[in-house]
Parts: sequence; structure tokens; C-alpha cells
Amino acid sequence: MLDQVAFDIETTGFDVDDTVTTVGFALPLGVRVFAQTGGRGSDDIEASVKARLSETLVNVSTHTDEAALLAAVATFVRDRIQDAETLLIAFNGEVWSGGFDLPFLRSRYAARGMAWPFDVAYADVLPVISDRFNTTVDGEEQRGLSAVYELLGDGTYSGIDPFADSAAAVTAFEEERFDELVCHNVADILRTQALGRVAERYCGKAEFNVKSLTATRK
Repeated sequence: MLDQVAFDIETTGFDVDDTVTTVGFALPLGVRVFAQTGGRGSDDIEASVKARLSETLVNVSTHTDEAALLAAVATFVRDRIQDAETLLIAFNGEVWSGGFDLPFLRSRYAARGMAWPFDVAYADVLPVISDRFNTTVDGEEQRGLSAVYELLGDGTYSGIDPFADSAAAVTAFEEERFDELVCHNVADILRTQALGRVAERYCGKAEFNVKSLTATRK
């Protein structure tokens, strides 16, 4: 199996003109997060996050707007995870019927006329979990990241999330609570990483529907 790198994004909403506020990656040796502040002043977000998450190695960079964030993410992907040994994973990041993170990112890179940076292999964890594990509670299949993690994870990362759900991340950005926003992003990518490892441990490699995210170049 390729080395898994989990990722997750936060946004200002779901519409085509909403923007990316945070992008995080869970690497084998720690977490890397990119956060934008919408041009607003902020305290040292990284120091605040590290104080909150003292047992997790987290590196955070702050950017003035979405364009700067997307450019920084592109450089990071090219320099750190764009190689033949990396498998980018997400939870409902992109599945056969849609997904959220990758379609949203494509639209934002396209809206800004920026090149698509993800020249990597990708697999979504949600279909593996949904097809190969029982996540039914009271007759209803659980498909949300937090709910599935509570069923199959060990609970380590539940306590570091300051929000009850991802909708609170939108309000946190509006209210300039950037450290809480980053902590939520960290919790989500670590949950995704943990579920990816569970799926890898209990399912065959063939269960991961691996595809290339490389864009066609002319």
C-alpha cells in the first residue's frame, strides 16, 4: 500500500462563490495546515493551536486571502507529496457520485485561473467504509466523518475538536476564531487518517479505488 496522506478543507459555505478557508494534510510525522484570514489581522495562530494541541505535532501557516493559500498549497503538494509513493486520501473528498473537497478545490483553482496542483494518486475512504464495514445505528447507516470515527476509531481525536459539527467552522471564520477553525481541521484530517488505516488493516488493497488526480496537459 502507498503511504497515505489524509487531507481535508474548510470553506465559507457550499456555493460556487464561497472560498476555501483552511486546507490540512496529515503526514506520517505530523500535520501541516494552511489557513487564510480574509485580510484580517490575527494573533499567532500557530502558537495558539500548538497550545491547544500540545500532544500533536502541527505546523500552521497563515495567508492573507484564498489566492495566497491556494498558491502555498500548490507549492507544498509539489514539494512534499507529489511522488509515486504517496496516496492522497479523504473522507467524501471525491466519490463516484460527487463528494466535496476535490470538486470545491477544482472550482476555486479554476475561478482564479491557477493550475491544478494535485498530480497524485487518490482514494476515498468513505466507499470502503460504507461497503466493507457495518456502520448502522438504530437502523440508519452512519456516513458522516465524526459519526463513523466514533464507531470505528479509538476516540483519540474526538476531544481535540472544538465544534460539534463542520457548520460551526463557517461561523468561526466569520468571527475570526482562526485557532478553533484550525483545530477542527486538524481533528478531521486525523480522523480521516485513522479511518484510512482501519480500512487498510481490515480490507484488501483492491478495495481502495485508486485513481490519478493528474490533469491533462496540452
